[in-house]
Amino acid sequence: MAIVKVSGIETEYGILARGTESNPVLASSLLINAYMESNSPEAQHDAPAWNFDDERPNIDARGFSLESAMPPEVEMHLVNAVLTNGARYYVDHAHPEISTPECANAWETLIYDCAGEEIIRQSMAAVNRTLPSGVEMLLYKNNSDGKGNSYGCHENFLVARDIPFGRIVSQITPHFVTRQVFAGAGKVGSEMLGVSTEQVPFQLSQRADFFEEEVGLETTLKRPIVNTRDEPHCDPQKYRRLHVIVGDANMSQVATFLKVGTTSLILSLIEDDVLGADLTLAHPVSAIRQVSYDPTLKQTLLMADGSRMTAMEIQWALLHKSMDYVESVGFESVGGEVIGQRIIDLWEEVLTGLEHDPDSVADMVDWIAKKRIVDGMQSRHGLSNGDSRLKAIDLQYHDMRAEKCLATRAGLRTLVETHQVERAIRHAPDTTRAYFRGQCLERWPDQVVSANWDCLVLDVGRGPLRRVPMMEPLRGTKDLVGQMCSESDTLLELLDRLGAEK
Repeated sequence: MAIVKVSGIETEYGILARGTESNPVLASSLLINAYMESNSPEAQHDAPAWNFDDERPNIDARGFSLESAMPPEVEMHLVNAVLTNGARYYVDHAHPEISTPECANAWETLIYDCAGEEIIRQSMAAVNRTLPSGVEMLLYKNNSDGKGNSYGCHENFLVARDIPFGRIVSQITPHFVTRQVFAGAGKVGSEMLGVSTEQVPFQLSQRADFFEEEVGLETTLKRPIVNTRDEPHCDPQKYRRLHVIVGDANMSQVATFLKVGTTSLILSLIEDDVLGADLTLAHPVSAIRQVSYDPTLKQTLLMADGSRMTAMEIQWALLHKSMDYVESVGFESVGGEVIGQRIIDLWEEVLTGLEHDPDSVADMVDWIAKKRIVDGMQSRHGLSNGDSRLKAIDLQYHDMRAEKCLATRAGLRTLVETHQVERAIRHAPDTTRAYFRGQCLERWPDQVVSANWDCLVLDVGRGPLRRVPMMEPLRGTKDLVGQMCSESDTLLELLDRLGAEK
């Protein structure tokens, strides 16, 4: 039986300091520090540090350490904040990045992604209050600077360690290549060397131009469709963390929910070995660009068995396999029946709309919403495909200033309520170990020396520092430790209660 698909999203935001020559690393640091100062000025200088002891980004899921590869650098000297909602807010490769806390399902992941957006808006407001007149910090939830540089929106999924990694690679790849039909954020032109704007005036995905390998460890050079980083941040004997770098940063809540939800479902099918290999692509790397460069959704892809299928046909096949699976097994691995059925229903709705009337799902699909705005601008003003104003429209779609963001004017469907976002900004989800981390940070922040995903280092006021391992993502929940937390007046009392429960 497939395990619960604990998931999360890491989003690197594009940053621009307008009116100054400030470098992006400094700008990102100022941004995060301004947010932390505005929310807890008394704790700013004593905020818990991120614990890097367990960071091993060069361990490959294929069973070796690839020293010759270009794994992510562990940038220990840059700003790294741990938030009371269980999230991590830090500078990564010259970008501010928010990693959501561990979430028990796609619905929670969406809520905390929305909370991350609001944290960015609050950060902008906080830092801009400190800047001189004429200087402004601007942030964008996109994936490319338009000059050949890409930054990521990565997803993470908990999968069982005993599933052969080769099976995961071969069977998840068709979904990663084709899910952009509903999860692509859209882009004006191409940043692929040798591809002109006349050849590709508009494409589905912001990221498709940047993938060069089918499988590999790198995330910034020679990017692979399936990333092999084996850094589980939990019990390595039982679990692995599938680190997904192929996706776009979505403004559409429906797209974010489906991106995470459908992938959780497909991974469940793979774990239970019922997906099969009949959707294997012959050339995944070229196929990901074929799909992205074809807004008509009509181009066929060569399959490994010599047949041809469109991206839409592959997605329909995956949906039907998922329907058969949940009919037999149920929705336990993806959050239960209500959430699981919503994934299925929205998946079917968006594919039906894309097939029969793409404009009908402009409220769900970023690339369609953006393309309508771009096409309207181009038509009204008679602009050529390469006109810089179209690139500006592309960028403004992702503007995190609410009054400037074109996505907010595009009529995108809203799934998450404002009160849910407001709660998620301050508090961790109840359903994962993030709850315990968040409780410690909320109630005893001055005693949390350092934190990471799978441990806390605590100073209880006497004796040596206490290291609390959290190797099970679904332990430390409100159901399991909530009463102990609420009944403990001190951190030492809480740890004593936890010890007595073992």
